[in-house]
Amino acid sequence: MRQLDPGGLVLLCADLDELREILFPALSSGGALSSGGALSSGGALSSGGALLPGGPPDGLVVDQVGFKATWRGRSLPLTRLELRMLGCLAERTQEVWTYQELFTAVWGSVYLGDSAILHSAMKRLRGKLRTTAGGLEVETVRGIGYRLAVRV
Repeated sequence: MRQLDPGGLVLLCADLDELREILFPALSSGGALSSGGALSSGGALSSGGALLPGGPPDGLVVDQVGFKATWRGRSLPLTRLELRMLGCLAERTQEVWTYQELFTAVWGSVYLGDSAILHSAMKRLRGKLRTTAGGLEVETVRGIGYRLAVRV
């Protein structure tokens, strides 16, 4: 928190879930509130074997509770928002996540046709995956949504 003047405070946070945690700590479970949608169960998505049909790729671990992700043993420096997006995409790698599904699962709100916030967040996630992940990337399905892909 930052005090701008004697009369008020400004609270800076990364996303709505972080704000909920700050304002309502008793409601959070394990340090993270679920926003509804695909990742509401919390926990970690992981795969130790071959590429699972529709599941996370071999070597990808997305821990929503611990706020961390690793790809083939290397840590991915992601924000909470990027971590949520990657977690969603990793749940169903063979399927396309529509803009509506991503908005609901990641932001907990309804997609109203303005996809600029989603495109911007996805651009940041792609940049981080490109520089650190080596083979893990997000594909665009133009006008519909995104899916996670593994390039060899």
